[in-house]
Amino acid sequence: MAICSRQCPAAVAFCFLETLWWEFTASYGTTCIGLASRPYAFLEFDSVIQKVKWHFNYVSSTQMESSLEKIQEELKFQPPVVLTLEDTDVANGVMNGHPQMHLEPAPNFRMEPVTALGILSLILNIMCAALNLIRGIHLAEHSLQVAHEEIGNILAFLIPFVACIFQCYLYLFYSPARTMKVVLMLLFICLGNMYLHGLRNLWQILFHIGVAFLSSYQILTRQLQEKQSDCGV
Repeated sequence: MAICSRQCPAAVAFCFLETLWWEFTASYGTTCIGLASRPYAFLEFDSVIQKVKWHFNYVSSTQMESSLEKIQEELKFQPPVVLTLEDTDVANGVMNGHPQMHLEPAPNFRMEPVTALGILSLILNIMCAALNLIRGIHLAEHSLQVAHEEIGNILAFLIPFVACIFQCYLYLFYSPARTMKVVLMLLFICLGNMYLHGLRNLWQILFHIGVAFLSSYQILTRQLQEKQSDCGV
């Protein structure tokens, strides 16, 4: 690609590019090009570019005139595509006459830093989830051998287990409609523990419900971080 003034004939630009191509192929072999592993492996070729550029700007020779005549003949059969500034305006999503796309900044979903009380709520929530899972699995194994009427108790252990895990997720990661999800998880945990009144004593039920309220409070108070200004970037 060559950038030149609009007064410059297209044949001169193509001749300039062809001369650079010959100079490059003469300076670097196929093996050298294939082994290049960094973006600026051919940075020293810039001196050749400047030399050819100066030659085209200030020197005219018979060889250049013959090359120009050859390229002009080729351009008669294959004329170059002419682009306007509107065609090249791709910075805002405008390309080839397509309607302009209004791009909005991507939403920032980075949460505030985790607090010590938040870490405590996570640990207690994981502990409550493990207790519910262990009791639920144990009750399911026992029920399969003794009776089939305790399906409600099994669900009362497993549903709060899922709710505790989901509370941990809501605290760690952003999710839309967080308030509604927090209320639902808190409701499931409270109803499940109230249903298990015969299998758990009052202190155990209060502990599980208290941890659920603490986790819910931590989820609702942990907000998204304000997006930093992009000035100077």
